[in-house]
Amino acid sequence: MTGARPDDGGAGAVTAGQGWRAAVDVCAVVLAAGEGTRLRPLTERLPKALCPVGNVPLLDRVLNRLAGLGLTGPERVAVNACYLGDRVVAHVGLRAHLSVEPGEPLGTAGGVGNLREWIAGRGVLVGNADAYLADRQVAPGPDIAALLDGWDGRCVRLLGQPADDPAAPGTFSGHRFVGFSLLPWRLVHDLPASFGDLVRTVWRPAEAAGALEVVPYRGTFYDTGTPADYLAANLHATGGGCLVDPSATVTGPVRQAVVGAGATVLGAVTRTVVWPGATVHAGERLTDAIRAGTDLTVAAARR
Repeated sequence: MTGARPDDGGAGAVTAGQGWRAAVDVCAVVLAAGEGTRLRPLTERLPKALCPVGNVPLLDRVLNRLAGLGLTGPERVAVNACYLGDRVVAHVGLRAHLSVEPGEPLGTAGGVGNLREWIAGRGVLVGNADAYLADRQVAPGPDIAALLDGWDGRCVRLLGQPADDPAAPGTFSGHRFVGFSLLPWRLVHDLPASFGDLVRTVWRPAEAAGALEVVPYRGTFYDTGTPADYLAANLHATGGGCLVDPSATVTGPVRQAVVGAGATVLGAVTRTVVWPGATVHAGERLTDAIRAGTDLTVAAARR
């Protein structure tokens, strides 16, 4: 399931970078509509999908990963939006098809169901915008491409990592879900455009029917849903050092931190994320924290 195959240009095949291919036509949906309640108050200022990790918005990380699979543009990639949806729409622009959900977010299943007409018979690679995946030994794409490799459009596939407790609720074949799934059209066709989640409507029924496969992912994964995980993902992105945007002004000591574009750091920061345009004032000492603007500091206990 994880091996590379040469592209033979077969009918209906989707080439997915570096020789990876699927036997059926596939599109991608990036789920970016959620409110990010666990990451408040940061997400009161910015939708979670646009929160930066390693100075790159999470949504851009997913779109870049899909591009590594050969999935680009509004014909092949869709992004849903709801909470602070205007910010997401403006950020995506013409890079993807946009599905703006009115009122409250429709959830993972409803968000896909709302895109049935756009999906139009294709298999769907569904990715969570808040998923941070990184494998320093592999170029963008091949880890997710393992989901597509040899897929015949019949089963559900999930990207997963071995769970600490293989029998814990929320696990699949002893694995925890790590942000990406592959859905056949026959199941997407029946999803209503109303609130629902993929776990109950698609994944568990497929598992019960023996039609769910888990594809192992051996890289690093954080769901970035909590301040601790969000900080951990940022620190992983530094590679153990610092990431400082060239436009930032830094006069204070910075250790294992991420400093965004236009930020000002006059105080000391350690294991800290300083958002673009944010300020750390002279005399301040921030450790294990996220700073947004000039006044918001979110503590992030180390994992």
